[in-house]
Amino acid sequence: MLNLAVLLEHTARELPDRDAVVLGDTRLSYAQVDAEANRVAAALAARGVGPGDRVALSCPNLPYFPIAYYGILKAGATVVPLNVLLTEREIAYHLQDSGAKAYLCFEGTAQLPMAKAGLAAYESTPTCEHFVLLTAAPSGEAQPTGVPTLEDFTRDLPATFDTVQTRESDTAVVLYTSGTTGRPKGAELTHSNMVQNALLANRLFGTAPHDVHLLALPLFHSFGQTVQLNAGFATGATMVLMPRFDAASALELLQGEHVTFFAGVPTMYWALLTFEDTDRFDLAGIAANLRISVSGGSALPVEVLKAFEERFNVPILEGYGLSETSPVATFNRVDRPRKPGSIGLPVWGVEVRVTRRDGTQADADEPGEIHIRGHNVMKGYLDRPEATAEAIDPHGWFRTGDIGRRDADGYLYIVDRTKDLIIRGGFNVYPREVEEVLLTHPDISLAAVVGVPHPSHGEEVKAFVIRKPGATVTEEDIVAWCRQNMAGHKYPRLVEFREALPMTATGKILKRELVPPPSD
Repeated sequence: MLNLAVLLEHTARELPDRDAVVLGDTRLSYAQVDAEANRVAAALAARGVGPGDRVALSCPNLPYFPIAYYGILKAGATVVPLNVLLTEREIAYHLQDSGAKAYLCFEGTAQLPMAKAGLAAYESTPTCEHFVLLTAAPSGEAQPTGVPTLEDFTRDLPATFDTVQTRESDTAVVLYTSGTTGRPKGAELTHSNMVQNALLANRLFGTAPHDVHLLALPLFHSFGQTVQLNAGFATGATMVLMPRFDAASALELLQGEHVTFFAGVPTMYWALLTFEDTDRFDLAGIAANLRISVSGGSALPVEVLKAFEERFNVPILEGYGLSETSPVATFNRVDRPRKPGSIGLPVWGVEVRVTRRDGTQADADEPGEIHIRGHNVMKGYLDRPEATAEAIDPHGWFRTGDIGRRDADGYLYIVDRTKDLIIRGGFNVYPREVEEVLLTHPDISLAAVVGVPHPSHGEEVKAFVIRKPGATVTEEDIVAWCRQNMAGHKYPRLVEFREALPMTATGKILKRELVPPPSD
């Protein structure tokens, strides 16, 4: 028997008075988080929610998230975390597709009215029986009025609860894919998947007697959930929550809370690197406290990695994984040499191979699709046996859809996403390779490369570029520079300057929003 909630419960027994979560002036101990999670579990159980049921959760990085997350797990139910930026229509799809029996939703803000969209989606989903509003102030009035708040939901319930004993193969979490290649699918991750990946993260990164994490990664995403929330709770770390990332606030928290562990996606490192007003911060003190920083979610450009480490004197460990792999699959390690640009080596208990189209293994440095097998691979896609069979072969290998290569030392590198591949005049162009070269230009701060339709070549290479402050380089200058630094079929003939690039809530660049849809 195994329940993911054990990561909270064990620490609540061992270190009950230690701060578990911090948000501004709010500091909740492990005992407090455990007690509130018990009340959520009791409330769900009293309404008939338990094993086999799924509960959706829309919440940014607030203390509510771990309370609701572990409360749902304690009840024996499955957590379905939802992206906080989903629209009413998208939320309704997820509620219906997951078969959620209950839905816990944060009220949001004037700029992001989550409760308005969430309640409308709930009301259009007859199979979802319970809606609970998480108010900005825990005892605040419900907005909209008449909707039960979490305080109403858990009123008069005890702070103790006998956690439902689940099997290690039961589904703990359903994480929905981004839906970039069709409608989002729910990846079923078991209690074993999630517990082993959390403990694996601690094995990878080591632990300190009292780690302090800056948790800027969104908790609805697998990276923040596993590498920080679950892994951190397993060792009694304190989670300093950031509901929304910005460089200035991050530096204030890194300094003020004496953070020892930072995890981010590449755009967060880029934002910290390009933040200019650093004179008011003690960068040396921040670096002295930080024992480790890790990057995942998407490929970290080598130039960003080098510049960040030079500026902040803090090494970055880069790794790789997907929602379907819980997520950690490969990582650079503290006990081995780091290779900039590499996603490292397969983690403990996980196999990774690079495969040609015919299924045979690729040679060293030969690009191929990355396949993964191990304790971290999902159970399957929720209610989609055909999609599951397409993704996981009979021998347990998960096909990632990512193109990678393995060097002679066994280190893995991401070349690109299969779906991002540009075919120009019959030649393969990998956007990430072009982006890496562009970032070596002295006037380029960030770049995204896509393929756009071309009447004779099929696709043309186009670069969207953010210039460094004060730079006056022109589109023609960049094209000419690229012509000198890249092969003829690779360099972008088209360049467009942007002040910002569209990004997901998890900090990934939304390339599909850069390319206009095909006209009829």
